[in-house]
Amino acid sequence: MPDLLLELFSEEIPARMQRRAAEDLKSAVTNALVERGCTYEAALAFATPRRLALHIVGLPARQPDLREEKKGPRVGAPQQAIDGFLKGAGLSDLSQATIQSDPKKGDFYIAIVERKGSATQDVIAEIMPEIIKTFPWPKSMRWGKLSGEPNALRWVRPLHSIICTFGSETETPEIVPFEIDGIKAGDITYGHRFLAPGPIHVRRFDDYVSKLEAAKVVLSTDRRKDIILHDAKSLAFAQGLELIEDDALLEEVAGLVEWPTVLMGSFEERFLDIPPEVIRATIRANQKCFVLRKAGSNTLANKFLLTSNMIAKDDGATIISGNEKVVRARLSDAKFFWETDLKVKLEDRLEKLKSITFHAKLGTQHQRVERLIALAKELAPLVKADVRKAERAARLCKADLVSEMVGEFPEVQGLMGRYYAQRQGEDASVAIALEDHYKPQGPSDRIPTNPVAIAVALADKIDTLVGFWAIDEKPTGSKDPYALRRAALGVIRIILENTIGLPLLQHHINADLLAFFHERLKVYLRDKGARHDLIDAVLGIDAGNDDLLLVVKRVEALDAFLSTDDGKNLLAGFRRAANILKAEEKKDGVIYQSTFDASLLKEPQEKVLGDILSVATRHAADHVMRQDFAGAMRELASLRPAVDAFFEAILVNAEDAATRKNRLALLAAFREATRTVADFSAIAG
Repeated sequence: MPDLLLELFSEEIPARMQRRAAEDLKSAVTNALVERGCTYEAALAFATPRRLALHIVGLPARQPDLREEKKGPRVGAPQQAIDGFLKGAGLSDLSQATIQSDPKKGDFYIAIVERKGSATQDVIAEIMPEIIKTFPWPKSMRWGKLSGEPNALRWVRPLHSIICTFGSETETPEIVPFEIDGIKAGDITYGHRFLAPGPIHVRRFDDYVSKLEAAKVVLSTDRRKDIILHDAKSLAFAQGLELIEDDALLEEVAGLVEWPTVLMGSFEERFLDIPPEVIRATIRANQKCFVLRKAGSNTLANKFLLTSNMIAKDDGATIISGNEKVVRARLSDAKFFWETDLKVKLEDRLEKLKSITFHAKLGTQHQRVERLIALAKELAPLVKADVRKAERAARLCKADLVSEMVGEFPEVQGLMGRYYAQRQGEDASVAIALEDHYKPQGPSDRIPTNPVAIAVALADKIDTLVGFWAIDEKPTGSKDPYALRRAALGVIRIILENTIGLPLLQHHINADLLAFFHERLKVYLRDKGARHDLIDAVLGIDAGNDDLLLVVKRVEALDAFLSTDDGKNLLAGFRRAANILKAEEKKDGVIYQSTFDASLLKEPQEKVLGDILSVATRHAADHVMRQDFAGAMRELASLRPAVDAFFEAILVNAEDAATRKNRLALLAAFREATRTVADFSAIAG
């Protein structure tokens, strides 16, 4: 079956856009083909700094022929309806239609529409101009003579050429003929910008890849990443060093080069006095280079690795020298910032926080620090932290924001606070808190475990959430400009992963914000594999449950209980009771309460259930009060034999009205008993 090769060759594609653009191209083309009946076996998309490419395997030579029935108006319908039917079906008169009879609706017209499928090559030529014209670049530009036209082509950078060939392996593929703003589709691409810039004629995907490789272009981003990582590790090993791996940087660098060449540079050892994270941030941000450490240790080496897009005649000496010069200048700046910052105590920086606005409606960073101090002191006893140290850490936690280093590298805020605190003789737990109070900053980031750090981290996130809730700046849909979902998840992770019982409502959190915490808790637990219905079942009996640790313990106990035979059978009994009550309550127009008259229980099975219900309910509630949720489940499990026997022997809808009403009240009491641990009606399955 024929394959399609498509390449869009342009001046430049920013690294951050490449993967998304390749997937967008694949999605747009394959969707358009499938909509027109052209299914395929596989599709692969690629991106380099200068091209997007797409290879679609196993397309049909032609669209399938189309045969469909179009139902028309009734016989005798107004002429306007008949004319519309004829036009829509492509018929010249009613003699080309047939008449069908419907026993209920009478006679109506039917048109049989048959269309011969077009050649797939023609379909591709039809869809490609629109796909290219409407390509969803985050940013795009117009250029050239036609740029002033209202419908001029926009592309991320000027588009130079298009390859579009179609054909099977056994024949010479044909160029799919289409044109966009003077750019005609053809079979010519270009190699590496400097190493092999000449034109390359290609036929199909296999020779396209091999000819690009010969012209110093590695088409696959993942292969370029593998080359860079392998060569970087090999160069480091040869020097007795280890690469500090950085997946995000590797992805970015692979998007900057078509023919990756890894080279090693160095800088003076005197710069190793700077905190290693700053060295890494400096070299990474300014030169897109990897840093190295001495083998078997965490000690940074005075070496770095750069990725060039060239094969230099001097073995890269000139390129290395140029990068070393820039790195040296940047590290000199960082060293100056570091040494300057150390001369100023953190507490002496606090006054400057008055000039930094946290949010127009929430005051300055200095005002925020005052709130954090009060909240950290309040939280400290609950997380077993020293109140005095928690107060000190909260007071200093934002001081590094006005340091020279954080001004240059905002990503090291908190970390620099820790370094300055350590150098200035602050307590170790205070120094740790200055860095860790920002954590966790994502689902894979570590959480603070030091009690002082926990107190300040919770204070920082709770203050953020309470503040933005107070000014009604809540997340909406996919928009969350202040990262409030991340802040709530941070609170949840700190509480649960440190097993902290913390009643949130006692710390300035209102019911609306608590509901937001519950929603984020559901997301967190679902990601951990918990059943969403069990979370709903636990929260369903107490929407104001503000101790997240207890919520999780209940969910775990309920999950364990429902995996037993007693749990499954009790759930089945609950559903039977709930279904009966639902039907009878709808019929009677009342909600049956759990108060039944024991004197009206005549049959042994209903007497036993009545006797055990009150005992089991009371005991289950006692276990819940002691936070023994497994024990509460065991008490509910004791109801199972009596419930099974009741349904086996008792007719709920007795002829005697009083007996019927009392038995429904007994079932309502059973329904209410289950709510001591969970809302069983929310449990799926």
